[in-house]
Amino acid sequence: MTIPQPSSSNHSSNWDRFCDLIWFNSELDLWLDISRMHLDNSDLSFYQPVIQEAINSLIKLENGAISNIDEDRQVGHYWLRNPALAPDPNQSQTIIQTINLIKSFGKDILENKISNKSGQKFTDVIWIGIGGSSLGPLLICNSFYKRGRGLKFHFLDNIDPDGIHNVLSSLEDNIKSTLCVVVSKSGGTPEPRLCMNQVHRFIELNGGHPPSQSVAITMRSSQLDVLADNQGWLKRFDLPDWVGGRTSITSAVGLLPAVLIGESVDDFLLGAAAMDKETRNLNIKNNPASLLALSWYLSGSGKGLRDMVVLPYKDCLSVFSRYLQQLIMESLGKKYNRKGDVVNQGIAVYGNKGSTDQHAYVQQLRDGLDNFFVNFIEILEDSPNITAIDSENPGDFLSGFLQGTRKALSEEGRQNITITSKKYNIKILGSIIALFERAVGIYAEMVDINAYHQPGVEAGKLAAAEVLDSQLAIEKILSDKTPRSVNQLESLLDKPNSSESIYWIMRHLTANNNSYYYKGEWEDPKSLIFGIR
Repeated sequence: MTIPQPSSSNHSSNWDRFCDLIWFNSELDLWLDISRMHLDNSDLSFYQPVIQEAINSLIKLENGAISNIDEDRQVGHYWLRNPALAPDPNQSQTIIQTINLIKSFGKDILENKISNKSGQKFTDVIWIGIGGSSLGPLLICNSFYKRGRGLKFHFLDNIDPDGIHNVLSSLEDNIKSTLCVVVSKSGGTPEPRLCMNQVHRFIELNGGHPPSQSVAITMRSSQLDVLADNQGWLKRFDLPDWVGGRTSITSAVGLLPAVLIGESVDDFLLGAAAMDKETRNLNIKNNPASLLALSWYLSGSGKGLRDMVVLPYKDCLSVFSRYLQQLIMESLGKKYNRKGDVVNQGIAVYGNKGSTDQHAYVQQLRDGLDNFFVNFIEILEDSPNITAIDSENPGDFLSGFLQGTRKALSEEGRQNITITSKKYNIKILGSIIALFERAVGIYAEMVDINAYHQPGVEAGKLAAAEVLDSQLAIEKILSDKTPRSVNQLESLLDKPNSSESIYWIMRHLTANNNSYYYKGEWEDPKSLIFGIR
């Protein structure tokens, strides 16, 4: 998409700008304030045709256009909250069936109609997934888990041996009443497979029965699906190939944890569908996703020159910055546009929570390098369980800190956006997630990139596989017990490999396997000789 450049704008007073640019939805009790960003009504008029073209492209996507061209896939996460949108009736039926199966399964687990082999009620969940397959469920559980209601979740989202050990050891007493949920769309991703094997072995060693305690969320006929079928796992849920990990939260990936902690799947999907409807509006001023996308675009000159800082003033939303980090950076961080031109697009995202960060990096945000804009997330209603002491209410102070930080940043000309909700519940979470998903889609159209593939991630996976192949080859070479230098090992490898990579491999091997030894000095890599005892 080719975007013209507007003439310079004259900003009116803060109050007038606030009144002009505020967006509010009475159904959701949700506000969006972009008045502290560098745009005004003249920009909205100027970019109206551009935004309209972008929204029309999203509508084509909803109608079944092939958007993930690299993999020849449709992109259908919008159908998950409105199955009638799916272009194929079979897709619609599959979505509805999966939702009903998840609700029924969750209800049966919570009511002890489905139990472990000993008839014992399930108490815990080990959730195995990486990226969006973990961040979405983690966001839901951090937001809405209440002690004494539903199952307690534990996450394995990495292959750090210490992390795996810590999770498993914390569950030793409850491992036989723990569900193991494995999420892997292809079923071949190494990280979930490695974690799954560790969990299954731990369950067996502690008297449990892995198949009757395991649930798979994967594509039909994937490696994981076949394994779960052959071993007779407790349940399998479909994860269609037209759902990407970073937009999978309204699929089984997000719905299953929601029901297992006692939350309403229907409300979650209703919130997302309501926002989808709002963000189909062709008029920028009436479309919050268009307002967000245009704010991002103008702030970073269409090149992502400003970072996005996410500051939710709610502890249960502390994961939200990590969730948006993947959604936005994996979607928008692209080297090439659709024409094949090198554009190096992207928006860097970081954050934590307010008011904690008023004592951390807000100092730099106000007084340091002006290379960012802030997204404040505000929830108006406070917990009724915490009341004022000596006329001091923590909720009042939290609100005051948010407003004070916004004011302090604005006084220094630091750009910021505020999203405000009257309440925080799973319906609102669904709507906010949909808001950012739609904004990402519109922004991607504005800068003419494919938001739905991830060639950089795939390149990293291939490079990691090459390293592991090299390690196996090196171990085979050293098995003859002849000591060799890095250069000697490199010369014996069938596939080309860098000396530096061999140094890294051997450094890790010698640190973790007593069979391997080295002679020489680590600070002088060329002096090193490696062998096997």
